[in-house]
Amino acid sequence: MAGRKSDFTLTKLDDLFSTQEQRDEEKLSKIRDIPLTEIDDFLDHPFKVRDDEDMAQLIESIKERGVITPATVRQKEDGRYELISGHRRKRACELAGFDTLRCEVVELNRDEATILMVESNYQRSQILPSEKAFAYKMRSEAMKRQAGRPSKDNSSPVGIDLRGKQSLDLMSEECGDSRNQIHRYIRLTNLVPELLDYVDEGRIKMRPAVELSFLDEDSQRDVVDEIDLNDATPSHDQTIRMRKFFEEGKLTTEAIQAIMSEEKPNQREKIVLRGDRVRQLIPKNIPISQTEDFVCKALEHYNKFLRSRADRDSR
Repeated sequence: MAGRKSDFTLTKLDDLFSTQEQRDEEKLSKIRDIPLTEIDDFLDHPFKVRDDEDMAQLIESIKERGVITPATVRQKEDGRYELISGHRRKRACELAGFDTLRCEVVELNRDEATILMVESNYQRSQILPSEKAFAYKMRSEAMKRQAGRPSKDNSSPVGIDLRGKQSLDLMSEECGDSRNQIHRYIRLTNLVPELLDYVDEGRIKMRPAVELSFLDEDSQRDVVDEIDLNDATPSHDQTIRMRKFFEEGKLTTEAIQAIMSEEKPNQREKIVLRGDRVRQLIPKNIPISQTEDFVCKALEHYNKFLRSRADRDSR
């Protein structure tokens, strides 16, 4: 009996080591060069790929050394591949003139792929608020669907265990933003594109943006029109009042205009010049870039004229 137990133990150890070797070989076998024409970007990918200086450096690196870290893809039902991580690498290969992208093929369902896609972008040095907003929303929805499945399907290759925790709590532990902050980011997905751009540009802060996200599309577009007209964004207090009026059914276009026309604390009064009217008074040979200088000189001459007329009238 003792001999049988020893043999059994050795067999189990052999199985353990061989399994690890098989895993390594299996992983290597799933890394391959896939034609770029067969790879689709992740549907509704929230992170923007920019052709900027960093992209130029990545292109040069790939030209010199190739793709060091393989991208991650999954095979779809139609036989094509969906890119999970590596959108910048794929774009760099396209711009570098490559035909293929080195990829690791993983077996993930749509929700697991969404979770991994967002996870792989958490460590980026620069992430816009809009990118975080849609990434958090996509991941939260995917995690909720995962939690609703039977427990045997609830352990995925991306290491998510949803039992006993809400999706925002798990995301907070992993990404560093508080649960409330994640909720605020997700609210931003309800903004019209123009307002979301103002948030990305830093013209509208998080809390006012969240208040505006509770308005309907028509009201939000009225706010955009007032921002363009007055060249000023609403304060947090103003957006709180807009939301209150909206919830009471009292937020009309006129109400938004009245609120936005208020002078905010510590805000210097702005002079708004309508471009079309001003341009009609400026000679056509004056370029747009010199408009401000032309207007200032014209005002100086007009002030001199007014002073001279006042002197004459006082004699």
